[in-house]
Amino acid sequence: MTGFGAGTGGLLWRESGDTVDLSGLGDVFAQPTLNPLLALGPAGWRQAVDAARAHDGPRSDAQLRLPFEVADYVDFYSSLEHATNLGRLFRPTQDPLLPNWRWLPIGYHGRAGTVVVSGTDVVRPKGQLKGEGDPVYAASRRLDIELELGFVVGVPSEPGEPVPPERFAEHVFGVVLVNDWSARDIQAWEYQPLGPFLGKSFQTSISAWVTPLVLLEGARVAAPPQEPPPLPHLQGGSDWGLDIALEVELNGEVVSRGNSRSLYWTMPQQLAHATSNGGTIRTGDLMATGTISGAEPGSEGSLIELWRNARFLEDGDEVVLRGRAGAIELGDVRGRVLPAR
Repeated sequence: MTGFGAGTGGLLWRESGDTVDLSGLGDVFAQPTLNPLLALGPAGWRQAVDAARAHDGPRSDAQLRLPFEVADYVDFYSSLEHATNLGRLFRPTQDPLLPNWRWLPIGYHGRAGTVVVSGTDVVRPKGQLKGEGDPVYAASRRLDIELELGFVVGVPSEPGEPVPPERFAEHVFGVVLVNDWSARDIQAWEYQPLGPFLGKSFQTSISAWVTPLVLLEGARVAAPPQEPPPLPHLQGGSDWGLDIALEVELNGEVVSRGNSRSLYWTMPQQLAHATSNGGTIRTGDLMATGTISGAEPGSEGSLIELWRNARFLEDGDEVVLRGRAGAIELGDVRGRVLPAR
């Protein structure tokens, strides 16, 4: 496992299973979150990685915290296979993809305040559910997971200035694994016409370690072809597919294995779309890819796809998401389901 995290005494570095306390290096390393490090920019990020690797510090048993202060949270819908699977479930007699899907990375704005670090239990959410007649307010009966990658913004953008795909690495520090827990029954009743709200906003879990992009250069591969060709402002980023093997473990059993290289819309395109209207990005912004599913059975990134809307999470279930790019192991994301309150 390689990446930066935040502990009780300052920043931490973990590589090959060894955790090193970096607070003795001072300045950005002694801060309680990664945000000052995120703001340094690409040259500073490379120096920080080099310094962390060269620092022969003591093994730290510090309690891990949320690694950075989340400024904003955006979730996309970038997997062709995931969107197709859900479209076939929800609209079996229609084209599974809505007309806009191949033209832009669909997304929604989530709640930064409900992003939590790996290991945090998830309380089964309550909400309005569609009943036989009137809706009812009750605990979700269709609690699901979403296996995603998230990228973490370091360098802000200027107001009114879009960030094109080719400038992605100038602004983005690294990636985390994401479980965007989803209450499918709450979402089904609420999402039209404005999209997800309470069905998603109760909790999003991320890994305690942020893996810098500089360490993933060897994992970069060509992204899948796009048809029709994107509009000019979204062209580029096709060399930013990431060959990261992913898996979902449920109660100790691996139930899904996939790879993020299958994502149709790349992370540079997601960032370009998010800023294409002139909207700004800030240090600590988290943008997630949406559920990553593959074309083969057993590579789905959500239970609704794996079990065709027939089985969901029970109280007491524990989910662990993992990712690996060659020798680089991303921090895992784990959480246990607690009963509704």
